[in-house]
Amino acid sequence: MKCIQCLTDSDLKTRIANQGRCKYCHHPFAFEPTTMNAKLRFTDGFFAKALADISANGTLYFTRRQLLYLLEKRLVRKRRIDPFGCVILLIIMVGFIFLMGLVGRIALVYLVLGLWSYNYVSERRERRPLQPQKTTKGIYITDAMLEIWLKRWELFNGSPARLLPPPSAPASLAPAATAAADVTAYSFDRVLVCESVAIAQLLIANNIHFEHNCAVLSISGYPQAIFATTMAMLRRNPDLQVIALHDCSPSGVALINQLRTSPDWSLDSTQVIFDLGMLPRQIAAARGKAYIQISAKLAQNAQFMPQEVRQPLTATELKWLKAGYFVDLESFAPQKLMQIVSQGIARMQNLGEDVDDNLILVGDVGGGDGTFIYASDNFG
Repeated sequence: MKCIQCLTDSDLKTRIANQGRCKYCHHPFAFEPTTMNAKLRFTDGFFAKALADISANGTLYFTRRQLLYLLEKRLVRKRRIDPFGCVILLIIMVGFIFLMGLVGRIALVYLVLGLWSYNYVSERRERRPLQPQKTTKGIYITDAMLEIWLKRWELFNGSPARLLPPPSAPASLAPAATAAADVTAYSFDRVLVCESVAIAQLLIANNIHFEHNCAVLSISGYPQAIFATTMAMLRRNPDLQVIALHDCSPSGVALINQLRTSPDWSLDSTQVIFDLGMLPRQIAAARGKAYIQISAKLAQNAQFMPQEVRQPLTATELKWLKAGYFVDLESFAPQKLMQIVSQGIARMQNLGEDVDDNLILVGDVGGGDGTFIYASDNFG
């Protein structure tokens, strides 16, 4: 196992003889794979690379949950093998072996047919709407496991750069406060409302609000210290655009209705709301790139969604949610989320130009509330 400080390789016998330290520079190893769970064995180098990748080499802040998902994908999910895919790959390998022999021409045809079969089946699978091929009942790695690993890492290597602290517990929306006139005279062009406090914290930490002149808030009122002042600023903009960002779940798809009907979010303007996602139809378009999970509790919650929430969804989307499928926004890496949000804001700016065929008008926009709701047919 290589030391992350000097890259000297130390075998198990040497590590034991040096009390778990590098034989050259004596830097302690945070993790010893031989004493870990067989499913979750990794080295200091593996963990260091995970931290570098999730933070885009130390340039982006990330949440604990995002790190957990990355470790889950690399340690656990990669072990799950598609048996049908293995058969197809075996056919291709056998074809290649024959290709090297005397029956080269026949084997070449065999190989081409194998590749065609693999591509054909893959395309068929990708085109099946809302039928996830890689679904998990839950995350194998727990929050407690991650905390133990982080504490072990911090003990010898310091706190990971760009790791956000857990967000403060969301408080109820504070009553409107009278802000100074010189502060509220300025307003953002748009507001991004997140279902999750953690996602709002992530986007703010990575300066998405500065880059796009976009206020970032959570539906629960984060950040509490400036929420009332920010809302006062937003209400001064009659052309304010509202962007919603949420999990693909029963509570997530209800976010738009909450923005439309809650008195706490009445912005006194003819609102244009862009449902950036995630919606079940977007998961289908993601072609297996989303980390789909299943929950009996969410399946039950989906049975009791109000009519106003169900109305914009297709029958297939409702069936998908009622089956308990969901996707957590934090399963996307910070770099990917930043890209998705930036692209969504760009689309929002072009709403009146009819230049983006991926934007569709959804929901009941004829109810007289002056609200127009748009959504994208893909997520990132």
